[in-house]
Amino acid sequence: MLLLRNVIYWIILLISLPIMFFCGLPFTLLPKGANRVGRTWSRCMLWCLKNIIGLKYEVHGAENIPQNPAIICSKHQSGWETLALQEIFPLQVYVMKKELFMIPFFGWGLRLANMIAIDRSKGKQSMEYMLKQGFKRKEDGFWITIFPEGTRMKAGERGKYRLGGARMAKTLEMDLVPVALNSGDYWAKNSFLKHSGTIQVVIGKPIPHTLGSEEELMAACENWIEEQQVKINGRGSKYQA
Repeated sequence: MLLLRNVIYWIILLISLPIMFFCGLPFTLLPKGANRVGRTWSRCMLWCLKNIIGLKYEVHGAENIPQNPAIICSKHQSGWETLALQEIFPLQVYVMKKELFMIPFFGWGLRLANMIAIDRSKGKQSMEYMLKQGFKRKEDGFWITIFPEGTRMKAGERGKYRLGGARMAKTLEMDLVPVALNSGDYWAKNSFLKHSGTIQVVIGKPIPHTLGSEEELMAACENWIEEQQVKINGRGSKYQA
């Protein structure tokens, strides 16, 4: 049954992508229109995960979400959080690698939604571009989501936290909101199968962008996230079929 439920989910995802893209095109003429369409599609896929796969989630610390736009600095273990963070937080754009723009329909939708795509091979130039685009997204009223480890990590693993999020926070004068989660316990990196259960999402209090240096700011964010990861990692190690 697990395999069948996953096959059904993937079929729905693949069919819904072009439908979402073409139906959403007229909305791109409206302010934040593409982002609202993307959030609607994300909510539909989360509904499918809950009702077909049996994969739900709980949020702890929602009261810590500030009213003003901030930078969401989140752990990244699977594709799940790219959907769920859109439902948990206000409208946002992601800092992502530019190669994702090449994915049919999905990547094209990301481009229309003005995501901040970077070319990691360009180093300093890439950082300058990220900050420039960040200013524009802030002016448009968007939140910004960044995965400080730069890539998905397997459940229980800890990557190197890069300074991009802290640099963006200081330059744009936006606080960091740390997020810990254990999605990798149910949706393993590069895995076709998703398992039933309840993902834990923990949101911390905003970390002021004025806190110390870039290194100190990112260290504060990293320490908080990883302390929470110790508490929630492994809860889904025994999948609920």
